[in-house]
Amino acid sequence: MQSVKLSKIIEKMELTNLTPDIDISNICVTQTDINRPALQLAGFFEHFPSDRVQVIGFVEYTYLERLEVEKKKAVYEQIMKSEIPCLIYCRDLRPDSELLELAQKHGVPVLVTTNTTSSFMAEIIRWLNVELAPCISIHGVLVDVYGEGVLIMGESGIGKSEAALELIKRGHRLVSDDVVEIHKVSDAALVGTAPDVTRHFIELRGIGIVDVKTLFGVQSVKETGNIDMVIKLEDWSRDKEYDRLGLEEQYTEFLGNKVVCHSIPIRPGRNLAVIVESAAVNHRQKKMGYNAAQELYNRVQANLGNQM
Repeated sequence: MQSVKLSKIIEKMELTNLTPDIDISNICVTQTDINRPALQLAGFFEHFPSDRVQVIGFVEYTYLERLEVEKKKAVYEQIMKSEIPCLIYCRDLRPDSELLELAQKHGVPVLVTTNTTSSFMAEIIRWLNVELAPCISIHGVLVDVYGEGVLIMGESGIGKSEAALELIKRGHRLVSDDVVEIHKVSDAALVGTAPDVTRHFIELRGIGIVDVKTLFGVQSVKETGNIDMVIKLEDWSRDKEYDRLGLEEQYTEFLGNKVVCHSIPIRPGRNLAVIVESAAVNHRQKKMGYNAAQELYNRVQANLGNQM
């Protein structure tokens, strides 16, 4: 099961820890969903999703302020002993001393964010969906080309990194070289990232390791990127038939999601960067409703019809 450390959530969401004495090094979150314990504050704990991050908004805070002290303590005790990963207060609201005492007793971190409840929940759910999504690692290069995430694959040494470097020089952005971690964030979306160790680096045979961020600036790199299409580079073979029209899309599959795939034969003199750029723009056109291959086919059919 995928998990993310609470310390990473605190850093990413810029949360203030009101219980610094509690050891959070071993606390992990495994659920992408968030819970606002409204019914639980009223005393209904059946089906309480205690494995989720618990968020207190303005409505819950106001309700707690109006409860009698003994009833409030009973609710706090029930929530804290349910082994929740953490309790987060939004809008910079601050819990009372009774809650902090029980949090210390049960080892539950209490955190605070200045964001509004809705915006904070939307952001943390989006981030957790990426962090906790099913993930695989593949050999390839992921580049953002005109806003399209292009995954370049092929045999080792075929020229993937060289093509990526040329694309970077032409103003596009590198996401990952050599190893791409693919996260399935939904049934329709795949997101690629680089491992922490190799992020922003490219390996060029004969030269060595190149730091793209240092050489070309922060505008040349990107932390994550959607995988919109795949380009497979392969050695050109005289005996193989290659698609010259593109009327029918070819697909490859990652984690159950299909992605458009093009096989590009490599020969001396072919400008891979221009080919990748053209493929990305053509894919974008198709998503906007224009298919050049279909347009040519329609013209040919109309011309044949006029000659008959």
